[in-house]
Amino acid sequence: MNNQTMVQRDLKVLWHPCSQMKDHESVPLIPIKSGQGVWLEDFEGKRYLDAISSWWVNIFGHANPVINQAVKQQLDTLEHVILGGFTHEAAVTLAEKLVEITPAGLDKCFYADNGSSAVEIALKMSFHYWRNLGKTQKTQFITLENSYHGETLGALAVGNVALYKETYAPLLMDVITVPGPDCYHRESGETWQDYSIRRFADMEQTLAKHADSVCAVIVEPLVQCAGSMRMYHPVYLTMLREACDRYGVHLIADEIAVGFGRTGTLFACEQAAISPDFICLSKGLTGGYLPLSAVLTSDTVYRAFYDDYQNLTAFLHSHSYTGNALGCRAALATIGLFQQQDVLGNNRRLAAAMTKAVERFQDHPNVAEVRQTGMIVAIELVKNKHTREAYPWQQRRGLRVYQYALGRGVLLRPLGNVIYFMPPYVITEQEITLMIEVAWQGIQYAVRD
Repeated sequence: MNNQTMVQRDLKVLWHPCSQMKDHESVPLIPIKSGQGVWLEDFEGKRYLDAISSWWVNIFGHANPVINQAVKQQLDTLEHVILGGFTHEAAVTLAEKLVEITPAGLDKCFYADNGSSAVEIALKMSFHYWRNLGKTQKTQFITLENSYHGETLGALAVGNVALYKETYAPLLMDVITVPGPDCYHRESGETWQDYSIRRFADMEQTLAKHADSVCAVIVEPLVQCAGSMRMYHPVYLTMLREACDRYGVHLIADEIAVGFGRTGTLFACEQAAISPDFICLSKGLTGGYLPLSAVLTSDTVYRAFYDDYQNLTAFLHSHSYTGNALGCRAALATIGLFQQQDVLGNNRRLAAAMTKAVERFQDHPNVAEVRQTGMIVAIELVKNKHTREAYPWQQRRGLRVYQYALGRGVLLRPLGNVIYFMPPYVITEQEITLMIEVAWQGIQYAVRD
Protein backbone atom coordinates (compact mmCIF):
# COMPACT_ATOMS: atom_id res chain seq x y z
CA MET A 1 0.00 0.00 0.00
CA ASN A 2 1.28 3.48 -0.86
CA ASN A 3 -0.02 6.97 -0.08
CA GLN A 4 -1.64 7.58 -3.44
CA THR A 5 -3.60 4.32 -3.41
CA MET A 6 -4.92 5.03 0.09
CA VAL A 7 -5.98 8.57 -0.86
CA GLN A 8 -7.78 7.33 -3.98
CA ARG A 9 -9.69 4.75 -1.94
CA ASP A 10 -10.53 7.38 0.67
CA LEU A 11 -11.91 9.96 -1.74
CA LYS A 12 -14.27 7.42 -3.27
CA VAL A 13 -16.10 6.77 0.00
CA LEU A 14 -15.20 9.18 2.84
CA TRP A 15 -16.57 12.61 3.72
CA HIS A 16 -14.12 14.22 6.14
CA PRO A 17 -15.01 16.42 9.14
CA CYS A 18 -14.61 20.18 9.16
CA SER A 19 -13.46 20.12 5.53
CA GLN A 20 -14.36 21.53 2.14
CA MET A 21 -13.76 18.31 0.25
CA LYS A 22 -12.98 20.17 -3.00
CA ASP A 23 -9.82 21.46 -1.27
CA HIS A 24 -8.36 17.99 -1.62
CA GLU A 25 -8.02 18.52 -5.35
CA SER A 26 -5.08 20.79 -4.49
CA VAL A 27 -4.31 19.95 -0.84
CA PRO A 28 -3.68 16.19 -0.72
CA LEU A 29 -4.92 14.07 2.16
CA ILE A 30 -2.16 12.62 4.35
CA PRO A 31 -2.75 8.89 4.94
CA ILE A 32 -1.28 7.70 8.25
CA LYS A 33 -0.11 4.15 8.77
CA SER A 34 1.16 4.34 12.34
CA GLY A 35 2.01 6.60 15.25
CA GLN A 36 4.60 6.62 18.02
CA GLY A 37 4.96 9.33 20.66
CA VAL A 38 4.55 12.74 19.01
CA TRP A 39 5.18 11.28 15.55
CA LEU A 40 2.81 10.06 12.83
CA GLU A 41 4.10 8.08 9.84
CA ASP A 42 2.54 7.72 6.40
CA PHE A 43 2.59 4.68 4.11
CA GLU A 44 5.86 5.73 2.49
CA GLY A 45 7.79 6.33 5.70
CA LYS A 46 7.49 10.13 5.97
CA ARG A 47 7.00 11.34 9.54
CA TYR A 48 4.96 14.26 10.88
CA LEU A 49 5.30 15.84 14.31
CA ASP A 50 1.77 16.02 15.75
CA ALA A 51 1.84 19.60 17.08
CA ILE A 52 -1.92 19.68 17.77
CA SER A 53 -2.33 16.36 19.62
CA SER A 54 -4.63 15.13 16.83
CA TRP A 55 -7.37 17.66 17.58
CA TRP A 56 -6.24 18.16 21.19
CA VAL A 57 -6.95 14.61 22.39
CA ASN A 58 -3.66 12.71 22.30
CA ILE A 59 -2.04 14.04 25.45
CA PHE A 60 0.39 11.18 26.18
CA GLY A 61 1.46 10.41 22.64
CA HIS A 62 0.49 7.81 20.07
CA ALA A 63 0.81 4.12 20.96
CA ASN A 64 1.45 4.92 24.61
CA PRO A 65 2.53 1.61 26.16
CA VAL A 66 0.66 2.15 29.45
CA ILE A 67 -2.66 2.95 27.81
CA ASN A 68 -2.11 0.23 25.19
CA GLN A 69 -1.70 -2.39 27.90
CA ALA A 70 -4.74 -1.23 29.86
CA VAL A 71 -7.02 -1.43 26.81
CA LYS A 72 -5.63 -4.84 25.82
CA GLN A 73 -6.30 -6.23 29.29
CA GLN A 74 -9.85 -4.87 29.31
CA LEU A 75 -10.50 -6.30 25.85
CA ASP A 76 -9.95 -9.82 27.19
CA THR A 77 -12.53 -9.29 29.94
CA LEU A 78 -15.40 -7.07 28.78
CA GLU A 79 -15.66 -4.79 25.77
CA HIS A 80 -19.07 -3.24 26.52
CA VAL A 81 -22.31 -3.77 28.40
CA ILE A 82 -25.51 -1.74 28.60
CA LEU A 83 -25.25 0.74 31.48
CA GLY A 84 -29.03 0.97 31.92
CA GLY A 85 -29.71 -1.34 34.86
CA PHE A 86 -26.19 -2.85 34.67
CA THR A 87 -22.77 -1.71 35.78
CA HIS A 88 -19.15 -2.79 35.54
CA GLU A 89 -15.88 -2.25 37.34
CA ALA A 90 -14.20 0.12 34.89
CA ALA A 91 -17.14 2.54 34.83
CA VAL A 92 -17.43 2.58 38.62
CA THR A 93 -13.71 3.00 39.22
CA LEU A 94 -13.44 5.79 36.68
CA ALA A 95 -16.40 7.64 38.21
CA GLU A 96 -14.74 7.32 41.63
CA LYS A 97 -11.49 8.72 40.22
CA LEU A 98 -13.22 11.61 38.46
CA VAL A 99 -15.07 12.58 41.64
CA GLU A 100 -11.73 12.42 43.48
CA ILE A 101 -9.72 14.61 41.08
CA THR A 102 -12.24 17.21 39.91
CA PRO A 103 -13.02 20.34 41.98
CA ALA A 104 -14.83 19.79 45.28
CA GLY A 105 -18.59 19.31 45.19
CA LEU A 106 -18.75 17.39 41.92
CA ASP A 107 -20.04 14.12 43.33
CA LYS A 108 -21.94 12.36 40.55
CA CYS A 109 -20.73 11.29 37.10
CA PHE A 110 -22.87 10.86 33.97
CA TYR A 111 -21.16 9.33 30.91
CA ALA A 112 -21.56 10.01 27.20
CA ASP A 113 -19.29 9.42 24.21
CA ASN A 114 -18.12 12.83 22.91
CA GLY A 115 -17.74 16.43 23.96
CA SER A 116 -20.82 17.80 22.19
CA SER A 117 -22.95 15.17 23.91
CA ALA A 118 -21.50 16.14 27.27
CA VAL A 119 -22.54 19.75 26.65
CA GLU A 120 -26.03 18.62 25.64
CA ILE A 121 -26.31 16.65 28.89
CA ALA A 122 -25.22 19.58 31.04
CA LEU A 123 -27.69 21.93 29.32
CA LYS A 124 -30.57 19.47 29.64
CA MET A 125 -29.68 18.57 33.22
CA SER A 126 -29.59 22.21 34.29
CA PHE A 127 -32.92 23.00 32.61
CA HIS A 128 -34.51 19.82 34.01
CA TYR A 129 -33.20 20.56 37.52
CA TRP A 130 -35.02 23.89 37.63
CA ARG A 131 -38.13 22.29 36.13
CA ASN A 132 -38.14 19.62 38.83
CA LEU A 133 -37.93 22.40 41.41
CA GLY A 134 -40.99 24.07 39.89
CA LYS A 135 -39.04 26.96 38.34
CA THR A 136 -40.38 26.39 34.85
CA GLN A 137 -39.66 29.99 33.80
CA LYS A 138 -35.93 29.13 33.70
CA THR A 139 -35.44 28.14 30.07
CA GLN A 140 -32.54 30.26 28.79
CA PHE A 141 -28.75 30.02 28.73
CA ILE A 142 -26.05 32.69 28.79
CA THR A 143 -22.94 32.18 26.69
CA LEU A 144 -19.86 34.23 25.85
CA GLU A 145 -19.10 35.93 22.58
CA ASN A 146 -16.63 33.87 20.48
CA SER A 147 -17.37 30.68 22.41
CA TYR A 148 -17.51 27.16 20.99
CA HIS A 149 -19.14 24.16 22.64
CA GLY A 150 -19.66 21.58 19.90
CA GLU A 151 -21.59 20.76 16.73
CA THR A 152 -24.86 19.14 17.88
CA LEU A 153 -27.80 21.54 17.90
CA GLY A 154 -27.88 22.40 21.60
CA ALA A 155 -24.11 22.74 21.80
CA LEU A 156 -24.08 24.78 18.59
CA ALA A 157 -26.77 27.09 19.96
CA VAL A 158 -24.69 28.05 23.00
CA GLY A 159 -21.63 28.61 20.83
CA ASN A 160 -20.88 31.88 19.07
CA VAL A 161 -18.41 31.21 16.23
CA ALA A 162 -20.27 32.25 13.10
CA LEU A 163 -18.33 29.91 10.80
CA TYR A 164 -19.90 26.90 12.52
CA LYS A 165 -23.21 28.34 13.67
CA GLU A 166 -24.58 30.77 11.09
CA THR A 167 -25.82 28.23 8.54
CA TYR A 168 -27.89 26.37 11.10
CA ALA A 169 -29.33 29.43 12.89
CA PRO A 170 -32.97 28.60 11.98
CA LEU A 171 -32.64 25.28 13.81
CA LEU A 172 -31.19 26.63 17.05
CA MET A 173 -32.70 27.79 20.33
CA ASP A 174 -32.22 31.42 21.26
CA VAL A 175 -29.53 32.17 23.82
CA ILE A 176 -28.23 35.30 25.53
CA THR A 177 -24.74 36.19 24.30
CA VAL A 178 -22.54 38.39 26.46
CA PRO A 179 -19.39 40.23 25.30
CA GLY A 180 -16.47 38.14 26.53
CA PRO A 181 -13.18 38.72 28.36
CA ASP A 182 -11.00 37.89 25.34
CA CYS A 183 -7.77 39.70 26.25
CA TYR A 184 -6.72 40.19 22.63
CA HIS A 185 -8.94 43.26 22.74
CA ARG A 186 -7.43 44.86 25.85
CA GLU A 187 -6.11 48.41 25.71
CA SER A 188 -2.39 49.09 25.31
CA GLY A 189 -0.75 48.65 28.72
CA GLU A 190 -3.84 47.02 30.25
CA THR A 191 -3.19 43.72 32.04
CA TRP A 192 -5.11 40.52 31.39
CA GLN A 193 -6.47 40.72 34.92
CA ASP A 194 -7.65 44.33 34.67
CA TYR A 195 -9.27 43.73 31.30
CA SER A 196 -11.03 40.56 32.47
CA ILE A 197 -12.39 42.40 35.53
CA ARG A 198 -13.58 45.29 33.36
CA ARG A 199 -15.30 42.96 30.91
CA PHE A 200 -17.21 41.22 33.68
CA ALA A 201 -19.51 44.25 33.95
CA ASP A 202 -21.43 42.98 30.90
CA MET A 203 -22.01 39.60 32.53
CA GLU A 204 -23.09 41.22 35.80
CA GLN A 205 -25.65 43.39 34.02
CA THR A 206 -26.98 40.44 32.02
CA LEU A 207 -27.41 38.26 35.08
CA ALA A 208 -29.12 41.08 36.97
CA LYS A 209 -31.60 41.49 34.12
CA HIS A 210 -32.26 37.88 33.15
CA ALA A 211 -31.49 35.66 36.19
CA ASP A 212 -35.14 34.68 36.71
CA SER A 213 -35.31 33.14 33.23
CA VAL A 214 -31.77 31.71 33.02
CA CYS A 215 -30.82 28.11 33.81
CA ALA A 216 -27.03 28.42 33.49
CA VAL A 217 -24.03 30.28 32.17
CA ILE A 218 -21.71 28.12 30.07
CA VAL A 219 -18.04 29.03 29.55
CA GLU A 220 -14.76 27.56 28.36
CA PRO A 221 -12.43 28.26 31.30
CA LEU A 222 -9.37 30.40 30.41
CA VAL A 223 -9.10 29.56 26.69
CA GLN A 224 -11.69 29.78 23.91
CA CYS A 225 -9.97 27.15 21.84
CA ALA A 226 -11.95 26.89 18.60
CA GLY A 227 -12.52 30.65 18.82
CA SER A 228 -8.95 31.33 17.64
CA MET A 229 -7.32 30.30 20.93
CA ARG A 230 -8.36 33.54 22.63
CA MET A 231 -7.49 33.69 26.34
CA TYR A 232 -8.48 35.47 29.55
CA HIS A 233 -7.54 35.77 33.23
CA PRO A 234 -8.85 33.38 35.94
CA VAL A 235 -10.32 36.33 37.88
CA TYR A 236 -13.22 36.31 35.42
CA LEU A 237 -14.16 32.80 36.54
CA THR A 238 -13.87 33.77 40.21
CA MET A 239 -16.25 36.67 39.67
CA LEU A 240 -18.59 34.54 37.57
CA ARG A 241 -18.87 31.85 40.23
CA GLU A 242 -19.78 34.43 42.87
CA ALA A 243 -22.34 36.08 40.60
CA CYS A 244 -23.97 32.78 39.61
CA ASP A 245 -24.38 31.95 43.29
CA ARG A 246 -25.80 35.39 44.01
CA TYR A 247 -28.33 35.27 41.18
CA GLY A 248 -29.30 31.60 41.53
CA VAL A 249 -27.94 30.43 38.17
CA HIS A 250 -25.87 27.34 37.39
CA LEU A 251 -22.29 27.55 36.10
CA ILE A 252 -21.32 25.01 33.41
CA ALA A 253 -17.56 24.68 32.83
CA ASP A 254 -16.78 23.22 29.41
CA GLU A 255 -13.32 21.78 30.10
CA ILE A 256 -13.47 19.43 27.13
CA ALA A 257 -10.44 21.02 25.47
CA VAL A 258 -8.68 22.60 28.45
CA GLY A 259 -8.99 19.84 31.05
CA PHE A 260 -6.38 17.24 32.00
CA GLY A 261 -3.34 19.44 32.40
CA ARG A 262 -3.49 21.54 29.26
CA THR A 263 -3.58 24.94 31.00
CA GLY A 264 -1.00 24.19 33.72
CA THR A 265 -3.34 22.72 36.32
CA LEU A 266 -5.26 19.47 36.06
CA PHE A 267 -8.43 21.47 35.43
CA ALA A 268 -8.53 25.12 34.38
CA CYS A 269 -11.12 25.97 37.06
CA GLU A 270 -8.48 25.29 39.71
CA GLN A 271 -6.65 28.48 38.71
CA ALA A 272 -9.71 30.46 39.81
CA ALA A 273 -10.22 28.28 42.91
CA ILE A 274 -13.83 27.56 41.91
CA SER A 275 -16.13 24.58 41.53
CA PRO A 276 -18.72 24.75 38.76
CA ASP A 277 -22.16 23.17 39.06
CA PHE A 278 -21.37 21.04 36.00
CA ILE A 279 -18.04 20.18 34.42
CA CYS A 280 -17.88 18.67 30.92
CA LEU A 281 -14.90 16.44 30.13
CA SER A 282 -13.76 14.59 26.99
CA LYS A 283 -10.83 14.81 24.54
CA GLY A 284 -7.81 14.12 26.81
CA LEU A 285 -9.95 11.99 29.14
CA THR A 286 -8.92 8.77 27.35
CA GLY A 287 -5.53 10.04 26.19
CA GLY A 288 -6.92 10.26 22.66
CA TYR A 289 -7.67 6.55 22.43
CA LEU A 290 -11.44 6.09 22.49
CA PRO A 291 -14.57 8.26 22.39
CA LEU A 292 -15.74 8.99 25.92
CA SER A 293 -17.06 12.00 27.80
CA ALA A 294 -18.35 12.71 31.27
CA VAL A 295 -20.45 15.33 33.01
CA LEU A 296 -19.89 15.71 36.72
CA THR A 297 -22.33 17.54 38.95
CA SER A 298 -23.34 17.90 42.58
CA ASP A 299 -25.42 15.76 44.90
CA THR A 300 -27.81 18.71 45.08
CA VAL A 301 -28.55 18.43 41.36
CA TYR A 302 -28.72 14.63 41.56
CA ARG A 303 -31.25 14.69 44.41
CA ALA A 304 -33.64 16.85 42.37
CA PHE A 305 -34.11 13.89 39.98
CA TYR A 306 -34.25 11.16 42.67
CA ASP A 307 -37.94 10.33 43.15
CA ASP A 308 -40.66 7.76 42.60
CA TYR A 309 -40.91 6.81 38.92
CA GLN A 310 -44.56 7.88 38.74
CA ASN A 311 -43.54 11.50 39.33
CA LEU A 312 -41.62 11.50 36.01
CA THR A 313 -38.62 13.45 37.24
CA ALA A 314 -35.95 11.01 36.00
CA PHE A 315 -33.23 12.20 33.63
CA LEU A 316 -34.06 10.01 30.64
CA HIS A 317 -30.99 10.62 28.51
CA SER A 318 -28.84 7.84 27.10
CA HIS A 319 -26.22 6.83 24.57
CA SER A 320 -25.77 3.26 23.35
CA TYR A 321 -22.09 3.29 24.33
CA THR A 322 -22.56 5.06 27.67
CA GLY A 323 -19.77 4.00 30.05
CA ASN A 324 -18.04 1.83 27.45
CA ALA A 325 -15.62 -0.46 29.28
CA LEU A 326 -12.72 0.01 26.85
CA GLY A 327 -13.05 3.79 26.97
CA CYS A 328 -13.28 3.78 30.77
CA ARG A 329 -10.16 1.63 31.04
CA ALA A 330 -8.22 3.94 28.71
CA ALA A 331 -9.33 6.89 30.86
CA LEU A 332 -8.20 5.15 34.04
CA ALA A 333 -4.78 4.52 32.50
CA THR A 334 -4.60 8.18 31.46
CA ILE A 335 -5.45 9.41 34.98
CA GLY A 336 -2.97 6.87 36.33
CA LEU A 337 -0.18 8.52 34.35
CA PHE A 338 -0.97 11.84 36.03
CA GLN A 339 -0.87 10.19 39.44
CA GLN A 340 2.27 8.13 38.86
CA GLN A 341 4.36 10.82 37.14
CA ASP A 342 4.95 14.53 37.68
CA VAL A 343 3.09 15.37 34.48
CA LEU A 344 2.08 18.87 35.56
CA GLY A 345 5.62 19.70 36.68
CA ASN A 346 7.03 18.45 33.40
CA ASN A 347 4.38 20.41 31.51
CA ARG A 348 5.50 23.59 33.26
CA ARG A 349 9.04 22.96 32.05
CA LEU A 350 7.84 22.28 28.52
CA ALA A 351 5.60 25.37 28.59
CA ALA A 352 8.62 27.47 29.62
CA ALA A 353 10.57 26.02 26.69
CA MET A 354 7.71 26.93 24.37
CA THR A 355 7.64 30.48 25.81
CA LYS A 356 11.34 30.91 25.09
CA ALA A 357 11.12 29.39 21.61
CA VAL A 358 8.38 31.77 20.45
CA GLU A 359 9.99 34.97 21.79
CA ARG A 360 11.19 36.02 18.34
CA PHE A 361 7.63 36.01 16.98
CA GLN A 362 6.82 39.01 19.20
CA ASP A 363 8.66 41.39 16.86
CA HIS A 364 7.50 39.87 13.58
CA PRO A 365 5.83 42.56 11.44
CA ASN A 366 2.84 40.31 10.74
CA VAL A 367 2.26 39.00 14.27
CA ALA A 368 -0.25 40.98 16.34
CA GLU A 369 0.08 38.86 19.47
CA VAL A 370 1.76 35.80 20.92
CA ARG A 371 -0.31 34.43 23.79
CA GLN A 372 0.06 31.41 26.04
CA THR A 373 -1.79 29.52 28.74
CA GLY A 374 0.13 26.45 29.91
CA MET A 375 0.71 24.06 27.02
CA ILE A 376 -1.24 26.21 24.56
CA VAL A 377 0.59 28.85 22.52
CA ALA A 378 -1.10 30.91 19.80
CA ILE A 379 0.35 33.32 17.24
CA GLU A 380 -2.08 35.76 15.60
CA LEU A 381 -1.13 36.68 12.02
CA VAL A 382 -2.29 40.07 10.72
CA LYS A 383 -1.73 42.20 7.65
CA ASN A 384 -0.63 45.20 9.74
CA LYS A 385 0.94 44.78 13.17
CA HIS A 386 0.29 48.37 14.31
CA THR A 387 -3.37 48.64 13.31
CA ARG A 388 -4.07 44.91 13.75
CA GLU A 389 -5.76 44.90 10.38
CA ALA A 390 -6.54 41.26 9.59
CA TYR A 391 -5.76 39.51 6.36
CA PRO A 392 -8.88 38.92 4.27
CA TRP A 393 -10.10 35.47 5.24
CA GLN A 394 -10.37 34.51 1.59
CA GLN A 395 -6.55 34.59 1.29
CA ARG A 396 -6.26 31.63 3.68
CA ARG A 397 -2.82 32.57 4.96
CA GLY A 398 -3.08 29.95 7.69
CA LEU A 399 -3.57 27.26 5.07
CA ARG A 400 -0.26 28.30 3.52
CA VAL A 401 1.44 27.72 6.89
CA TYR A 402 -0.27 24.32 7.15
CA GLN A 403 0.93 23.22 3.72
CA TYR A 404 4.46 24.50 4.25
CA ALA A 405 4.73 22.73 7.61
CA LEU A 406 3.48 19.41 6.23
CA GLY A 407 6.21 19.57 3.62
CA ARG A 408 8.73 19.78 6.44
CA GLY A 409 7.23 17.08 8.62
CA VAL A 410 5.12 19.06 11.12
CA LEU A 411 1.34 18.82 11.51
CA LEU A 412 -0.06 22.28 12.27
CA ARG A 413 -3.74 23.03 11.69
CA PRO A 414 -4.23 26.80 12.03
CA LEU A 415 -7.54 28.32 13.06
CA GLY A 416 -7.94 30.82 10.28
CA ASN A 417 -4.85 33.02 10.58
CA VAL A 418 -4.01 31.88 14.11
CA ILE A 419 -1.10 29.44 14.27
CA TYR A 420 -1.14 27.47 17.50
CA PHE A 421 0.73 24.70 19.30
CA MET A 422 -1.02 22.12 21.52
CA PRO A 423 1.46 19.21 21.46
CA PRO A 424 1.31 15.94 23.39
CA TYR A 425 2.88 16.13 26.85
CA VAL A 426 5.58 13.64 25.83
CA ILE A 427 7.19 16.12 23.43
CA THR A 428 10.88 16.90 24.05
CA GLU A 429 12.53 20.32 24.08
CA GLN A 430 14.35 19.39 20.86
CA GLU A 431 11.03 18.55 19.21
CA ILE A 432 9.60 21.87 20.47
CA THR A 433 12.50 23.66 18.79
CA LEU A 434 11.79 21.85 15.51
CA MET A 435 8.04 22.48 15.70
CA ILE A 436 8.44 26.20 16.27
CA GLU A 437 11.25 26.66 13.74
CA VAL A 438 9.06 25.11 11.05
CA ALA A 439 6.18 27.38 12.09
CA TRP A 440 8.49 30.40 11.82
CA GLN A 441 9.53 29.41 8.32
CA GLY A 442 5.92 28.68 7.42
CA ILE A 443 4.83 32.14 8.53
CA GLN A 444 7.64 33.72 6.51
CA TYR A 445 6.34 31.82 3.50
CA ALA A 446 2.69 32.63 4.17
CA VAL A 447 3.00 36.40 4.56
CA ARG A 448 5.00 37.12 1.45
CA ASP A 449 2.88 38.51 -1.35
